[in-house]
Amino acid sequence: MTDPAVTAGHSAGLVLVAAGLTKSYQQTRVLDAVDLEVPPGTFLVLLGPSGSGKTTLLRCIAGTERLSSGTLHIAGREVAGPRTHVPPERRHLSMVFQDYALWPHLTAAENVAFALRRLPLRGAERRARSLQMLERVGISQMADQYPGRLSGGQQQRVALARALVAESPLLLCDEPLSNLDAHLREQLRVEIATLTRDSGATVVYITHDQQEAFALADQLAVIDRGRILQIGPPEQVYRLPANPFVAQFTGLAGALEAQVVAASGPGRARVRIGGAELEATAIGELQPGEVAQVLLRADALSLGQGGNRALSGVVRDSSFRSGLYDHVVDLAQGSRLTGVRSNARAVRGANVAVLIDPVGCLAFPGSKGLESFHPVRPEAGGLPAGGVDQPSDGAGLLGAPA
Repeated sequence: MTDPAVTAGHSAGLVLVAAGLTKSYQQTRVLDAVDLEVPPGTFLVLLGPSGSGKTTLLRCIAGTERLSSGTLHIAGREVAGPRTHVPPERRHLSMVFQDYALWPHLTAAENVAFALRRLPLRGAERRARSLQMLERVGISQMADQYPGRLSGGQQQRVALARALVAESPLLLCDEPLSNLDAHLREQLRVEIATLTRDSGATVVYITHDQQEAFALADQLAVIDRGRILQIGPPEQVYRLPANPFVAQFTGLAGALEAQVVAASGPGRARVRIGGAELEATAIGELQPGEVAQVLLRADALSLGQGGNRALSGVVRDSSFRSGLYDHVVDLAQGSRLTGVRSNARAVRGANVAVLIDPVGCLAFPGSKGLESFHPVRPEAGGLPAGGVDQPSDGAGLLGAPA
């Protein structure tokens, strides 16, 4: 029987429709009933820690892994289901790998042209299109060089050109920037964003780097333990996280326990921390007198004058970052804040007041999880590694259109 949601998805012209995707390895469930709908032209970023299931989800979409249950449609065609498994090379998708996955015995132009081999084109026309795409990614002068003679950034440009030249309805990106240095990562991030949007491609991109995710995404999905915890525009996920894990993984400077004083307007509450009374963004129902978990964004913190709407603390460290000073402040309540910014450097050991913007002061019901909180800055790139996700080597997809 056809799933009504899938049928509705097809009528809406969705490029990717996943319904109940589940994948298990022996007794370990890596994907747990994932539902996903991706409209044409969307740049969807899957953000999650190592072991969250994001790589496995990408492999199931690509076809290099078989689903345990669920259905998957690409461009209106069922490619995976209870009785269906279309191989990667017949799914009409392209992929950019973490490790480039270029043929070492083919030149850059030949690697790009390889993605066109199934189209009814003459050799000269394939080469012309590959050279044109290499020009778009800025390395046409390297067209006749072999991958072994190219830098990592040049190889990734070749891989991107190969993925885009086939004009597939769906482009998958498996952490393509993780092997590059910071300067190249930023440069290629801009190129991936502009080239894919110029081409109108629909993109599913996985990363554990928060800064990269927010910079690229039209839609951001936070995934953990095989489940998508929240999906939406990146601004919405950042400002109104669905739960404390989403808030923590998208970048926090600290976590505090507070007592709810009262509601102060739609989506707002007043909370008391020590002798300070702060206004916070309320996530969920908060009742006066109950305990709340207050999670703080770094961009909501600054050094300023004291008062009953500021937290007092002692500066433990400071650093110069992007034209401002970041401070580590130990609060009187015993908690630590990182990334407290100001225009001037505060002396280590100085007593300071930390001002807090309500927009980045997120109050959740209860205090569960505070004992295991570790601040994660947006620049940090995620949580410690661990889990069952494995890097893709591109096997099984080199015969696909990219």
